[in-house]
Amino acid sequence: MGSDTGREGGGSGIDQYWRRRAAALAGVVVVVGVLGWACSSGGAETERERPSAAPSQPAVPTAMPTVTVTATTKVTMTPKAVRKDGDTCDPEDVVVTMAVSRETYAAGDRPRFRLTAVNTGARTCRLDVGPGALDVRITSGPDRVWSSSACARGPASSVRELRRGVPYVGTVSWDRRRSGDDCDGERATARPGTYVATLKPDVYKVPKQVFRLR
Repeated sequence: MGSDTGREGGGSGIDQYWRRRAAALAGVVVVVGVLGWACSSGGAETERERPSAAPSQPAVPTAMPTVTVTATTKVTMTPKAVRKDGDTCDPEDVVVTMAVSRETYAAGDRPRFRLTAVNTGARTCRLDVGPGALDVRITSGPDRVWSSSACARGPASSVRELRRGVPYVGTVSWDRRRSGDDCDGERATARPGTYVATLKPDVYKVPKQVFRLR
């Protein structure tokens, strides 16, 4: 009796031991499983929660450099020649005027024109005041009636030295006859009427003179 009870008691002790071992092992397995599930779940959530990478922006084209072309103009100034005493007068330094002696001429009276040239330059200069250089022309409308260069008495050229401020004064007289191309041969007498006297060349810009013949 006593021995059976002891075996039964002993068997029960062994059974309890293995039950405790099995329970502890099962607990370990459960803990490991829970940890593994937690890790896998956390990793998945991390992947789900991780923001996706922003799409790459298209490259902005680099602006082409602006090329500026600058044109440079080189101006060469030619120095004006220094004039000496006795050089030819510069037209810019000479003031030429012409004046008719009357506004109306009676029959037989010859019109006369006074020419004046004044040197305004700093030095004495030479100017041709002859009829070939200072040509008095008389016209009536489009009709060219007379020219002092065509009917010059004596040489067409007459060079004079002009000192600063000292005027040259000359007189040109018209015989009231038409000159044509020259004064040779018979020449017709100009008719009564209104005439205009001008001085050539135009470089001196001398005002025209208007007069009448009776």
